[in-house]
Amino acid sequence: MTDLGYLPFDCDNHYYESHDAFTRHVPKNMQRRCVQWAEIDGRKRHIVGGRVANAVSNPTWNPIAKPGAISAYLRGNPDKLQPSELLGESEPLPDYYINNAARVAKLDEQGLEAMWLFPTLGVLYEELLKHDTEAVKAQFRAFNRWLDEDWGCNYKNRIFASPYISLCDVDFACEELEWALAQGARTVVMRPAAVWTANDGVLSPAHPKFDPFWSRVNEAGITVVVHASDSGYTTHGYVDDGFSSDGLTAAMAPNIKHFNIERAAYDFLATLCYEKLFERFPNVRIASIENGAEFLPDLFRKLRQSRDRLAVTGYYKEDPGELFKQHVWINPFWEDDVYEVEEIMGADRVIFGSDWPHIEGMPNPLDYVDELSKFDDVKKKRILRENVLELNELRPR
Repeated sequence: MTDLGYLPFDCDNHYYESHDAFTRHVPKNMQRRCVQWAEIDGRKRHIVGGRVANAVSNPTWNPIAKPGAISAYLRGNPDKLQPSELLGESEPLPDYYINNAARVAKLDEQGLEAMWLFPTLGVLYEELLKHDTEAVKAQFRAFNRWLDEDWGCNYKNRIFASPYISLCDVDFACEELEWALAQGARTVVMRPAAVWTANDGVLSPAHPKFDPFWSRVNEAGITVVVHASDSGYTTHGYVDDGFSSDGLTAAMAPNIKHFNIERAAYDFLATLCYEKLFERFPNVRIASIENGAEFLPDLFRKLRQSRDRLAVTGYYKEDPGELFKQHVWINPFWEDDVYEVEEIMGADRVIFGSDWPHIEGMPNPLDYVDELSKFDDVKKKRILRENVLELNELRPR
C-alpha cells in the first residue's frame, strides 16, 4: 500500500460476466440471434449470432488467471519467461469478480476510493452481431439490465458500472442513454468503431444522423467512455483477423494485430475532430480508456496539417488540436510513457486506470504510483484522483 494522503479513483476496472449476463433478459424470440451457451468438445462456449465466439477459451471464468499475469512481459519480459510460463497458476473465481459487495471490500483492501467498471466480453460482442441491428439492440438492452441488477450503475458511490451503448439505431441509443441517466450512471461506454446501421450503411460516429444522441450527452453532461474492444479491424491478410483461442504462444507472436486497439482509437478520435463534433457539442467529454496513447504524437501532427491546409476555407471555427485537448481524456497503457502523454495533453487530461483484474493490467492497482514518481504531488493527485472525480460528475448545460 502507498500512503498518498488520499484514495485514488481507478478509471479502468472490469467484472467477469456471470453465467446469465448475456441471456437473462433477452426476449425468447431473439435468443437464437443473440448470445447462447453450447457445450463443444466438453467445454462451455458462447455462441454469438449463431457463431462460436473465440474471444476467450473459458467464458465461465472458473478457474481464472491472476491479475497482471503478463504485465512484466509487456514491459520487456525481464524474467525471460517463455509464453507458456507467463500465466502461472490459475485460481478459483473470486467473489469480488462477480459480486458488488465483495468488490467494495476489495476496493478498501486495495486503497481505492472508487472505480469505473467495464465489461470483459461485453465490449467484444457487438462486432459479432453488427450485421443484425435488431440483435444488437436486443442483446445490449438486456445486457445493460443485467448490469444494473448485478452491479448497479452507482453502487454506494464506490462502483460506477458503465452501460454499453451502440449507435446502430440512434433512437435506441437515446433510449438507452435516458435509461442510464435514470439509473444514476456517470458514464456510458461504446466501442471505437464505425457504426453499422440497418438502413444507412456504415457511418462515422460523428455523422449528423447521430446528433440527437450527442445532443443529449451534451445536455446531460455525462462522460462517454471509448473503451478498447473488438472494433472489427482487418490485418489485410498479414495475420488472421479477430480473436482466437489458438493459445498464448500464438497470441504473443509479433504481428500487426497487436496494433488494432490503438489504430481503432486513433481513427475514432481523429474522426470526431475532423467532423467537428466538439464544435457542434461543446459540453461533450470523451474518456479514451485502455486504448493506449502512443498514437497521440502522430494524431496531433495530422490535426495540425488538417487545420493549416483548410485555414483558407474557414472549415474549422476552432483549432481541432486544441479542441481535442479540451474534450478528450487519455488513460495510457501502464507501459506507455506517461510523461510524454502529460507533455502532450497536460496533467489535467491524463487519467489513471489499472485494467484490474485482467492479465495485461497491473497485479495491484496502486502499483501504478511508481510510474508517476517524476511528477510533483499536484500532478500526481490530478492523474490518480481529481481528473476522474471531475469526469464522474454530471455537468449538465
